[in-house]
Amino acid sequence: MKYVSTRGEAPVLGFADVLLAGLASDGGLYVPEAWPSQPSLPPSGDLAYADVAAEVMWPYVDGAIDRTAFEVLVHDAYSSFTHADVCPVRPLDDGLFLCELFWGPTIAFKDVALQLVGRLFDHELTRRDERATIVVATSGDTGSAAIEACRGRASLDIVVLHPKGRVSDVQRKQMTTVDVPNVHNVAVEGTFDDCQAIVKRLFADEAFRTDVRLSAMNSINWARVMAQVVYYVTATRTVRAETGAPSAAFAVPTGNFGNVFAGWVARRTGTPISQLVVGSNRNDILTRWLATGIMSASEVHPTLSPSMDIQVSSNVERLLFELYDRHAHLLADRMAELADTGRAETGDTRLAAVTEVFDGFAVDDEATKAEIRRTLDATGVVVDPHTAVGIAAARATRRDPATPMICLATAHPAKFPDAVEAAVGVRPELPEHLADLFDRSERYDELPNDAAAVAAYVRRAVGA
Repeated sequence: MKYVSTRGEAPVLGFADVLLAGLASDGGLYVPEAWPSQPSLPPSGDLAYADVAAEVMWPYVDGAIDRTAFEVLVHDAYSSFTHADVCPVRPLDDGLFLCELFWGPTIAFKDVALQLVGRLFDHELTRRDERATIVVATSGDTGSAAIEACRGRASLDIVVLHPKGRVSDVQRKQMTTVDVPNVHNVAVEGTFDDCQAIVKRLFADEAFRTDVRLSAMNSINWARVMAQVVYYVTATRTVRAETGAPSAAFAVPTGNFGNVFAGWVARRTGTPISQLVVGSNRNDILTRWLATGIMSASEVHPTLSPSMDIQVSSNVERLLFELYDRHAHLLADRMAELADTGRAETGDTRLAAVTEVFDGFAVDDEATKAEIRRTLDATGVVVDPHTAVGIAAARATRRDPATPMICLATAHPAKFPDAVEAAVGVRPELPEHLADLFDRSERYDELPNDAAAVAAYVRRAVGA
């Protein structure tokens, strides 16, 4: 498998180089040169999650890693999850199902990809006798999951940027209480979009990128998307086996579009998915785009679902590349327009191709709390505010009541205890392995919203 950049100016690379590069050298995102067909799988229930994962992901890594070595890495990654099914599916009500993605070490869906991605990095860097520096911008969950994937690994340093005061206390402490030499945390005066813009500027600086051997574990890294495709496959298989339905629909709370784009990839490569619902909070750039065909960034508003407090959804670029029939120059023009003016229009024809499968719905904080209450009253299940956004969006936009709708539960409710308690009067407890989180000492630095200051910090941190 070879990979091309959405901007068309970066070299074509194999999987291992794409993994280590993260962002393409021309500022684009890597995608497969051609979409593979999903391999044929035995009936649901005959394979463990890790077995399905190895089969589904193999076409994307073929030629870059030995098959047996890859299978070992996959099985090792998912052995760190505390549920035997890794990403279990449970019924809710009215034909809705919940796919729980929070059974990994940091109790959020980012673990599903990053537990594998960290091992892939370590494997490839060790093979090359090299070391890399991971710089990650996080709206809350990616940071702790990336740290957990990298902590103590001899081949990696990691620097995580989070927006100061804009992540939950649990999210922050999961990052800042990790006291190992290769982990560095920074609170940036700004929003997640500011943090992400800094990371992109660091990647655009070729000298800096080379000096610190820069790489990324954000969803700009193709390996993240690849690993997320798997749970769309397994959840669809489970629900179809239980209901006899020919296809499934998904509702996904999303800000950066990476999680729901993985659903599009699953559909494109053969999983029978009839609808993909994008759940947004007040920061509704994706919902507005799906309604109008105009992508227009506005102010970032703090909400009860902070991981979605985003106005620049990086992974939309991968979908736009397909909508522009892989004409990289057309895509590059739109992305430049969005960067320069904060606004880009994709047009009615391309919008129709998107809305054939995608629907969007925005949920404000009061509706989020109402959905947490409704789900608890109806099912006895407590959900976090991001998951509640997805469920509310599913109820509002579901096209076919006969098609099972799978809502992705992206975080454990204890990751956002204040929001859950405000909604239902119940403060969810952290799992046992995190029970003493608030007794642990924090270690992090504070920096202004300035790429040069962050670059200097990274150089000092990694000794470059």
